[in-house]
Amino acid sequence: MKTLITGSMAFDTIMVFEDHFKNHILPDQTHILNVSFLVPQLTRFYGGCAGNIAYTLKLLGGDPVIMATVGEDFGPYQRYLAERGLTSDHIKVIKDSFTAQAFITTDIANNQINAFHPGAMNDAHQNHVADAQNVAFGIISPDGADAMIQHAKEFAEQAIPFIFDPGQQLPRFDGEQLRTFISQATYAVVNDYESELLLDRTGLSCAEIAAQLDAFVITRGAEGSEVYTQGDVFHVPAAAISQAVDPTGCGDAYRAGVLYGLTLGKDWKTCAQLGSVCGAIKIEHHGTQSHDFTSDQFAQRYADAFGAL
Repeated sequence: MKTLITGSMAFDTIMVFEDHFKNHILPDQTHILNVSFLVPQLTRFYGGCAGNIAYTLKLLGGDPVIMATVGEDFGPYQRYLAERGLTSDHIKVIKDSFTAQAFITTDIANNQINAFHPGAMNDAHQNHVADAQNVAFGIISPDGADAMIQHAKEFAEQAIPFIFDPGQQLPRFDGEQLRTFISQATYAVVNDYESELLLDRTGLSCAEIAAQLDAFVITRGAEGSEVYTQGDVFHVPAAAISQAVDPTGCGDAYRAGVLYGLTLGKDWKTCAQLGSVCGAIKIEHHGTQSHDFTSDQFAQRYADAFGAL
């Protein structure tokens, strides 16, 4: 059962500064800020929301189809996807562009200074949902703003149930645009910060949003997630972890679990539990696509947290 994942593909460059930023930034001199940080540790990961979601969904046994735009530097990432059985049929290369790039510098207190170059992501509207055949479910994950608007409209026109997952792109949209997304979507998944912004911009309550959807999910990190369905709301706890290594990409892993549950026809409690276990596995690893598991290993991890699937 194919799941079309629209969103970004990106290279994530992670650097570690072995001191506190605050020791090198003078608070009263920020108007002439000119600093350089020596970063002995540098790691490059494959990332982007679409890539991250597809990676975990494939591990689960799903059939993800990525729809994205990338730059001429995408070759190594494409080979990596092929090695993992992920098709690039709907990943379009934009001439004279770079693939989206995130540059993240973290100090020893886990403060971060980030820079993001969208690159080819800004041309994602060149892709069309209709180009992918036999799609059962979809997700609108963070992407070029024009593409997110277009793809939501196209999913709705083709009556393909989809998750609205605005993520870090949510601030790009005004209240009217967000209300339109909600009216088109079948489900929506946001984190706690995004939920507050969504409520503020739309002027809607959680119950009012849920009334327009089959499910409205708010993730709250270690506190688990809340699922609003029509006339009901329930809490799903976070699955236990051995240690929190890197939270980056946990939301994408959670969404992969939810999508997998939907393709299996599971109820929303189970879908959220699947997401919770995926997020727990991811947080124990550096990078957004460094975790790995077999179907038996996942089944055991799920059983440990919530009982037999």
